[in-house]
Amino acid sequence: MKDTRITDSILYIGADDKTIDLFESQYVVPNGVSYNSYLIEDEKIAIMDTVDNRATEEWFANMEQALKGRTPDYLVISHLEPDHAANIQKAAEKYPSMQLVGNSKTFAMMPQFFTIDLSGRSVVVKEGDTLNLGTHTLAFYMAPMVHWPEVMVTYESSEKILFSADGFGKFGALDTEEDWLCEARRYYINIVGKYGAQVQALLKKAAGLDISMICPLHGPILKENLGYYLEKYNLWSSYTPEDAGILIACASIHGNTKKAAQKLVEILEAKGAPKVVLADLTREDMAEAVEDAFRYDRLVVAGCTYDGGLFPCMEDFLAHLRAKNFQKRTVGIVENGSWAPMAGKHMKTTFEGMKDITLLEPVVTIKSTLNAASLAQLEALADALLA
Repeated sequence: MKDTRITDSILYIGADDKTIDLFESQYVVPNGVSYNSYLIEDEKIAIMDTVDNRATEEWFANMEQALKGRTPDYLVISHLEPDHAANIQKAAEKYPSMQLVGNSKTFAMMPQFFTIDLSGRSVVVKEGDTLNLGTHTLAFYMAPMVHWPEVMVTYESSEKILFSADGFGKFGALDTEEDWLCEARRYYINIVGKYGAQVQALLKKAAGLDISMICPLHGPILKENLGYYLEKYNLWSSYTPEDAGILIACASIHGNTKKAAQKLVEILEAKGAPKVVLADLTREDMAEAVEDAFRYDRLVVAGCTYDGGLFPCMEDFLAHLRAKNFQKRTVGIVENGSWAPMAGKHMKTTFEGMKDITLLEPVVTIKSTLNAASLAQLEALADALLA
């Protein structure tokens, strides 16, 4: 194991996973993902979470090397999702004197995953409770629905470290050289995005702590310019657009709807739009498209009628937006149908069920291919988008 000492007394014992193709069986992770776990050395030793089954052997090897023959006193369980908790039972069996630390919801849910005799082994904590390890003191703060009901974060006061569970995580193995923002945004929007109000509540708790370092369960440890990361989380969790720009999300069957979307890009750029992004929903990563829908302040959906409803990939895109609480955006609609256009009606109904959505007129209706009338409607929609 390489040098994994975060501070003089806190070690990283997690693992990178570069062979996984889909995180949570749906998110493409070209640069893998990390499963982060930490060990605090003190009079009593605390392990902060376990890892996914995919990294079991490496995690135990890392932990044993860090322990140097000692036995851990506590396993702190921030989150029971299997990518972090898969090895709880194995660790409990390997170290029978080790106590498990969690909240009441943690222990209520644990039998759904494991058959562990917790008699005399469970330390149940609630909001603001502390656990003294010697020179280190852990304080626990509940973070329900960020993004499971049992989630909690831990603050170590002597070194001012926040162990933030899934908060401030990102896709990508730790040895990946890439900017934090893009993959952290895609991670947040698609995994935590539904629970903005709950994240806002956690940020208010964090504001009362003196934090010098954030140790998440995925992605790099954050040590510098923490205000930048907190600002991004405040934007994302309040559903505030991050950038001024227009995403055109297009779902085209035979290419004619895509041609209309490309034409709209041309019109907007000719009118001086500073940022226009075109996403082909039939081919591009859905999570990237959802991320961009939340990133920008304006969205255009260009979709086709299909069996009297919506072309499936557009239907899927809208379902993702609805599930993640899409709101506070301006939306334009372009529909295509050869004999009975219905896509516009379905898309409009979906957005009308969302919060703080401004729907622009006109709804552009194309019958098979662009003509002078529908081109004029595109021009009018572009003007409305830029008004």
